[in-house]
Amino acid sequence: MSRFLSRRYENLVPYVPGEQPQDGAFIKLNTNESPYPPSPLVLERVRDEAASLRLYPDPDARRLRAKLAAHLGVLPENVLVTNGSDEALAFAFLAFFDRDTPVRFPDITYGFYPVYCNLCGVRADIVPLREDFTVCVDDYVAVGRPVVLANPNAPTGLFLPVSDIERIAASNPDHIVLIDEAYIDFGGESAVPLINKYDNLLIVGTFSKSRSLAGARIGYAAACAPLIQDLDTIRNSFNPYNLSRTALAAGEAALDEQAYYTKNCREIARVRDETAEKLRDLGFIVTDSRANFLFIRHPERSGHDLYAELRARGILVRWFNLPRISDYLRVTVGTAEQMDIFVDTIRAII
Repeated sequence: MSRFLSRRYENLVPYVPGEQPQDGAFIKLNTNESPYPPSPLVLERVRDEAASLRLYPDPDARRLRAKLAAHLGVLPENVLVTNGSDEALAFAFLAFFDRDTPVRFPDITYGFYPVYCNLCGVRADIVPLREDFTVCVDDYVAVGRPVVLANPNAPTGLFLPVSDIERIAASNPDHIVLIDEAYIDFGGESAVPLINKYDNLLIVGTFSKSRSLAGARIGYAAACAPLIQDLDTIRNSFNPYNLSRTALAAGEAALDEQAYYTKNCREIARVRDETAEKLRDLGFIVTDSRANFLFIRHPERSGHDLYAELRARGILVRWFNLPRISDYLRVTVGTAEQMDIFVDTIRAII
């Protein structure tokens, strides 16, 4: 680091994203992208919008917010669109969490939560998941502090029913309960309808996974209108033009062709479950994922060795060198053909 970096960041450890090879030589199952392309309408609208790139985008993203609100069953004032769901998370940490009250989240979850705590000067109150990686709901009921939960969780893929989310929100009325629903479209039930009942509930989502738009960077937050106003104040104090014209066009078109993406999500869930059974037959321990990835461990092979051997054979998966999960791999669900190759390769390795 340079001698000019502010001292408040001297111990900041940044988030490390999954590897993004540029040569296309791998079957890429490491960053939870969709294996399917955006819909034809998305590509058409993006091409059309490219002619207007000399102009700034709508800073309020009014058309996209209206379409997204209609899709979620809420009002436009209940929705904010952001540059990926990570930006929605960052705005929430800046807007609602402070140094005085720690934020509670699990020890095994999305790795950006502790990074945002460090970046924003917020204390983290980290609670271990159970031995089977499930969330103990009682750990988050009436705790008198903000709560952040990914649901389904990453990297485990495990899901809490909406009734448990409601228990947590209802029992912490004076603190934000943030639910990160990045993977909700692959088999979970969204808690968005609860935002009309609980003014402390904030839902974050993304177009990266289920709508094949990881490269467009479109995320959103859904909450009661005052919370959205708070987040919008942070956004306008940071980057009012946070989504490009092409991203806005892509997001609008994706919502216009929801049937295409629903079909893809169902196919991904089908392939996920079939692959999980094949891996269990090979002796793997596999969590009951409701996301577009599998979380797996072989009782006789190290996670790092499996990761390295798969990579040497042209298949990228995600390995986390972290306590409790260093022998696990997170495997994005690709096409049926890609997953057949993955299973055959795993079989050859073990």
